[in-house]
Amino acid sequence: MRLRLDGVRELALVGAHCDDIAIGCGATVLRLAAANPGLVVRALVLSGGGTAREQEEHDALATMLPDADVRLSVLDLPDGRLPDHRDRVKDALQRLAAIGSTDLVLSPQRHDAHQDHRLLGELVPTAFRSALHLGYEILKWESDLPVTTVLVPADEDVVATKVAVIEKSYPSQSAHDWFDEEAFRALMRVRGAQCHERYAEGFVTDKTVLTLS
Repeated sequence: MRLRLDGVRELALVGAHCDDIAIGCGATVLRLAAANPGLVVRALVLSGGGTAREQEEHDALATMLPDADVRLSVLDLPDGRLPDHRDRVKDALQRLAAIGSTDLVLSPQRHDAHQDHRLLGELVPTAFRSALHLGYEILKWESDLPVTTVLVPADEDVVATKVAVIEKSYPSQSAHDWFDEEAFRALMRVRGAQCHERYAEGFVTDKTVLTLS
């Protein structure tokens, strides 16, 4: 059975680092924006503020969401050290959750091997208690891909746009040996095979409430 996610008016995007959002859920963000004209997007990235990476993130979201009302905050917490700043992370998430009425929040999944991602996966559900929370996976060096429980199909045009945004918007990351079109498409192809589609993005959710009518 396929379930629909209709009427998303306000979307919250959370990343530990600039590029997490585009890599983890870029195709889903593109599909949400296309399906929900006038979408309000509140994005929070915990590190990279005041560096070239902040501009990279602005460029990526502007390209992916040209018609949405995008409000991005990039903080300057140290990469790889977010657990040492747990209180500041928690406060930032609480402030984000207090704004507006979020329908859906996308953040790293709680079992990610990177400590920064993992902290967000743990804290985001404690801040957003009235929104559907989906934890995205981030392709990287560690062998930590989860068993995804939610799959969002994406067609070729959406996949191509996501990959183009990542490659164009984040030149600072191009030296990583996993940072290329083949790798990004490969993971989406695997998730697509798991839901009888060509491509998809995978997510993990801790709790879903179904209303039967």
